[in-house]
Amino acid sequence: MSDLFSQAPSAPLAERLRPRTLAEVLGQEHLTGAGKPLAVALASGEPHSMILWGSAGIGKTTLARIVAQGFDAQFLPISAVFSGVKDIREAITQAEMAWQRGKRTILFVDEVHRFNKAQQDAFLPHVESGLITFIGATTENPSFEVNAALLSRAQVYTLKPLNPEALAQLCDKVFRLPENAQIRITPEAQQLIIQHADGDARRLLNTLEQIIRAARTQNIAEIGSELVAQTLGSQLRRFDKGGEAFYNQISALHKSVRGSHPNAALYWFCRMIDGGADPRYLARRIVRMAWEDIGLADPRAMQIANDAAATFERLGSPEGELALAQAVLYLAAAAKSNAGYTAFNQMRQFVREHGSAAVPVHLCNAPTKLMKELGYGRDYRYAHDEPHAYAAGESYMPDGMDEPDFYRPTDRGLEIKIAEKLAWLRGLDEAAQGDE
Repeated sequence: MSDLFSQAPSAPLAERLRPRTLAEVLGQEHLTGAGKPLAVALASGEPHSMILWGSAGIGKTTLARIVAQGFDAQFLPISAVFSGVKDIREAITQAEMAWQRGKRTILFVDEVHRFNKAQQDAFLPHVESGLITFIGATTENPSFEVNAALLSRAQVYTLKPLNPEALAQLCDKVFRLPENAQIRITPEAQQLIIQHADGDARRLLNTLEQIIRAARTQNIAEIGSELVAQTLGSQLRRFDKGGEAFYNQISALHKSVRGSHPNAALYWFCRMIDGGADPRYLARRIVRMAWEDIGLADPRAMQIANDAAATFERLGSPEGELALAQAVLYLAAAAKSNAGYTAFNQMRQFVREHGSAAVPVHLCNAPTKLMKELGYGRDYRYAHDEPHAYAAGESYMPDGMDEPDFYRPTDRGLEIKIAEKLAWLRGLDEAAQGDE
């Protein structure tokens, strides 16, 4: 199955150095090492559907090709960015023809999260029948972007960004190529390039190819930091402070908002924009911050965060980034509360621990005569008919289960008023229970 890795004579460096076996794959030892999932799968001889989740340039397509070759299967790649229903049908037709010849088919869908629900559903019957083994690649969380039905039929494998050691090994491979035998690179220059790659093997190789070409053009035998800076220019700005990883920067942004430091939050936001972060990703995180760290202390924060995200979608970059920046400032300055976030997590745990308790009969609807005869809805108190539109003393929990007290409003922002209201309602409950 050599055609899986066939190359054009002038193929880019990233293509020429593409690994051909699991042993050659760098940085994914948790999947490819001895006794690890992909190695075990290949040794078993039985392919299974999978989702490869990870950032760009870290080997998702390469692993799919290696798996297909390992199972001696027909490899059919399609991209969800450029393909539609017609391409899916053609791929299934090719799979059926291969099946008749006794050959398996691995259908690889790059950027699978770009397909809509109907397109993803189109794969299901063929996965279930065994006609195809499905491998999807995505940079987005499969839990949110891949249909539950398809996700339940595939094993999710998370790929990691390559660490500096793995990227250094890749650099060494480049300079061991015969055509690069006369060119050297200083440790400082190599470190700059590794930092610029930021865990992305493809970016590292493309950058090296660009710099080596520049070195040859200028008859330079040793690549130093000056040539790297000259070639990459402003692209190196993201590493002015030592090349902090992407996830550390988003953590700093989130914690600056939570800590109510608007200028620090704006600094990290601009650092990430300057470093090439996807503004849509930042918009999603800003909305999350509003719900997690501000909550009901200032409901305007959620509105402003959502409006900023919508504004970016309408204006694009760079104009839309101003809306996101001002949302960051508002969130950082807003009153803070994690009471809703904490209550939600505690209640989820409570539900897991207490199982599926039945809904009390008085809270059930009674749309049929039989259900009315069984007592559904009997003794239900319609809150709007009660004093203060509140059925004092009423229980809304399953029979025999006390209502937990997980949501405890803070003494900040609107939650001050919410706490006062809930305390007053508790007083009405206590008075009603005392009368009983």
